[in-house]
This record gives sequence, structure tokens and C-alpha cells, in this order.
Amino acid sequence: MKVVDGELMLAPFCDKNSFIGLLKLLTMEKMKVEIWSDVMCPFCYIGKRKFETALDGFEHKNQIEVEWKSFQLNPDLKTEPGRSINDYLAEVKGWSPEYAAEANAYVSGIAAEVGLEYHMDKAVLANSFDAHRFAHYAKTQGKGDQAEEQLFKAYFTDGKNTADIDTLVDLGAAIGLDAEALRAVLEGDDFAEEVRRDIYEAHQVGAKGVPFFVLDRKFAVSGAQQPETFAGALAQAFGKWSESNPVQPISLADGASCNVEGACD
Repeated sequence: MKVVDGELMLAPFCDKNSFIGLLKLLTMEKMKVEIWSDVMCPFCYIGKRKFETALDGFEHKNQIEVEWKSFQLNPDLKTEPGRSINDYLAEVKGWSPEYAAEANAYVSGIAAEVGLEYHMDKAVLANSFDAHRFAHYAKTQGKGDQAEEQLFKAYFTDGKNTADIDTLVDLGAAIGLDAEALRAVLEGDDFAEEVRRDIYEAHQVGAKGVPFFVLDRKFAVSGAQQPETFAGALAQAFGKWSESNPVQPISLADGASCNVEGACD
């Protein structure tokens, strides 16, 4: 398929049915799934994997649009690269450092069950506000999901400081973002209002914590549920959504064409 003098042309031996299918994919309405998360939330990365498993097996996955939203578990958190997560949890939750280490080991075990490798002992205590601004910029470039994946991996697996501008620029470059443009965003206050708006919106839709999944603004799933739970929610929400968004047939003039076997009529 190519464009010649402004007109869409089919390559030789292009199957007309395949072309119609492509047109449907490009023009179909999509049901939105919004996911509120925080970079420093270990269950958000786990929930991402479990939701992806459900979505991969969903019959209508091509009609689902996923949008990531910002949330901060501790907006006032001070970035302290030299402080361990165990010590931080011991202080804010009143645990002993030993119990905090056991809790993190337990969460790491859950992460391993979905194929994730957590190194909580290397995690850098970092305020997530700038990481969320990074994610918002990435979203404007069509790379929102890739940005979230980069942030989670950097925090939980690689032990990187996700509040550091140089680190965020490197993460962006790894997914094809313009490094200079991203640095300019992060050195200013771009997308700060969008982050705050997401956090406000989270409270409006009833989020008490993260991850929090909202399907078509009618159904919600809280926490890193099993793939079966997400699959059921997707089916239920999509069923309701499709009732008010039926697939519209595409009008296409019939003419000479060739199929993949090379037969032409």
C-alpha cells in the first residue's frame, strides 16, 4: 500500500479482504482503559503484567486503548539516593528493618511469578513527580506505555534514580524520544499541571490506592488482580460499550483486485 499523487494505491497482488480489514482497524472506535499508577508502587508493575496477560488474550484487544495516568503515593517524599527502601518503610510504617526486608522479599516473589525481577535492595528512594512528567511527555509522542515500562524497570530492577534528569533523559532516548526536547521539558515545569490533574481525577473516580484500572469510565478494578479478573472486567465493560458503539460497515466500491495467490479478477 502506498500514496501516489495524494491517492491511496494498493500494491500489486494485494488481497482486497486484507485491505478491508486494515481499513476497519484504522477507523474503528476504541474503548478506553485508564490506569492510575505510581513509579514507586511495586504492585503497579505487577498489575501491569497481569493486565497485559489478560489483554493479550482478549478477543477484541485491537479495540482497546490504554492510557496511563499519574498518581503519587507520597507527594512529599524527599529523594534520598543513599537511603534504603527497608529503612524508609521501617520509619513510615513502624516496622523493624528486618520485617521491612521480609515484606520486600515477599513482594519480589510475587513479581517473579509474572516474570519480573525485583532488586528492592538496590531501589533508590525517589520522588516520582518528575518521572510522571516524563511519562506525560512520552504520551504526547505516542510512547506512553513504553515510558511506563522503562520507569518500572529502572526503579525495581536496575536500581536507577528515577528523579534524576539525566537518568530520565537516558530512559527516554532508549525508547526513541528526542533527548534535547525531553531535557528541556524536565528542566522546566512542563506537564506539571497534567500530573496534578491526574491525581485530582484519581480521587474523583474513587481511587484509594494504585494500581487502579477504570474501564470506559463505568467499571473499575483496584489492585494487581489476577489476569482472569481483568479478563472478566474487559469482557463486561466491552460488552456494554459495544452496545452503544456498534461496528459501522465500511462502504467500499467493488473493483478489479488480486488475492495473495496472484489470482486477479
